[in-house]
Amino acid sequence: MSHVRRAPMHPQTQGKIKRWHQALKNRILLENYFQPGDLEAQIAAFVEDYNHRRYHESLDNVTPADAYFGRAAAIIKQREWIKRLTIQHRRLQHRKVTA
Repeated sequence: MSHVRRAPMHPQTQGKIKRWHQALKNRILLENYFQPGDLEAQIAAFVEDYNHRRYHESLDNVTPADAYFGRAAAIIKQREWIKRLTIQHRRLQHRKVTA
């Protein structure tokens, strides 16, 4: 992964970081923070959730951490395998019911 600098004030190239800032802002504005430590803890929790728990559609529904550490292909392969087994199981169940 490399850091790429783009033209400032150009939404086509700044879209991803603008979306990230919008998501952070929306999450932070949900509550009131009376201590600076509360705000810092909420920001840290948001970053942890965004990078390690939240699935991103643009990354084939894996977390950014999984994509960064190269686990995405294995996760997608496992999901396809589970989906195939589930479909087979449902077909068997349907055949039993209709027979």
